[in-house]
Amino acid sequence: MIPRLEEATRPHTRLLKCTLAIEDSRAYWSRADGSAWVSAHQAFDEYWFGARSLGRIEVLLANLRARFAAFPSALRTLHRWPHMSPDTRRVICHWHLQLTDPLYRAFTGQHLVERRASPRPEVTRDAVVRWLGLQNTEGWTLSTRIEYASKLLSAAFAAGMLATNRDPRPILVPRVDDEALEYLLYLLRGPRIVGTWLDNPYLASVGLQGGPLEERLRRLPGLAFRRQGDLFDFGWRYPSLAVWADANLMSDFPLRAVGGVR
Repeated sequence: MIPRLEEATRPHTRLLKCTLAIEDSRAYWSRADGSAWVSAHQAFDEYWFGARSLGRIEVLLANLRARFAAFPSALRTLHRWPHMSPDTRRVICHWHLQLTDPLYRAFTGQHLVERRASPRPEVTRDAVVRWLGLQNTEGWTLSTRIEYASKLLSAAFAAGMLATNRDPRPILVPRVDDEALEYLLYLLRGPRIVGTWLDNPYLASVGLQGGPLEERLRRLPGLAFRRQGDLFDFGWRYPSLAVWADANLMSDFPLRAVGGVR
């Protein structure tokens, strides 16, 4: 049975202490596979995150556990994936942050998508502060909303969704290769997610919707996607993310070259 993953639904402020953390995530994946508990003291002594203080490492580990260790099959897969491209690393960190932070998910998977389709596809910090005020954050002070807006924008910029970290910030569509897309689809098998398989914040945030998405799905080696009218079938070639990883990840060679990117 495929374990059910749970999408975070309650707003929180963990992003204030840890944004996308791409390189720290990479360091965590390379050393942790979920088979044993790793303490902050161990990570500090073994220099997992470079010259970071013990206090900072405690914060990092708490956030990285929430994003990755909470999904054991995903962490084991990432641990076995040393030859990952920078583009793939970015979007995987982005998707896991979406899974565990409902405000970041709504911001990148809905608000930025709407702004990207507008006559002026850009965003500013002041506009994000106003948007946050409408997202069940009534108990937050204005200073907290301002700081959180800055963190949302920093994370989106690191994920390749914004062209600059200064206002106004043009909205971009990040590059997603076939391996990254297959990873996401197999990761999301089983959970209750916002939206549907063909229309959800994870895919929408990276510009994959409608016809272009279906065209990509038909070309994926790990799927046999078919659609007829309102009916569609993903035709999963592997029963789980773990089996997908067994078939596609090799210790000494990069993943198969497919060439499909957006």
